[in-house]
Amino acid sequence: MAKCLSSICAVNHVVRNNNFLSGIIAAPARRALEREKIDSLEKLSGYSEEEIMNLHGIGRNAMERLKNHMEEHQVSFKN
Repeated sequence: MAKCLSSICAVNHVVRNNNFLSGIIAAPARRALEREKIDSLEKLSGYSEEEIMNLHGIGRNAMERLKNHMEEHQVSFKN
């Protein structure tokens, strides 16, 4: 009598395999970058700090974590 919902769940949920910055910044900040198609440090370095801070989901904490992570990988925001 009960119907399996697994097929419904599979249709309604998008599985995201992009682990870019996972564990570095929170999910809302990662989604903000994802919306802008930023999926690598190289692409991130093409933006200024101000441009990234203006994205919905990026706050001061996320920016500090991004800058620290980028510094560890010898990458920086554009001027």
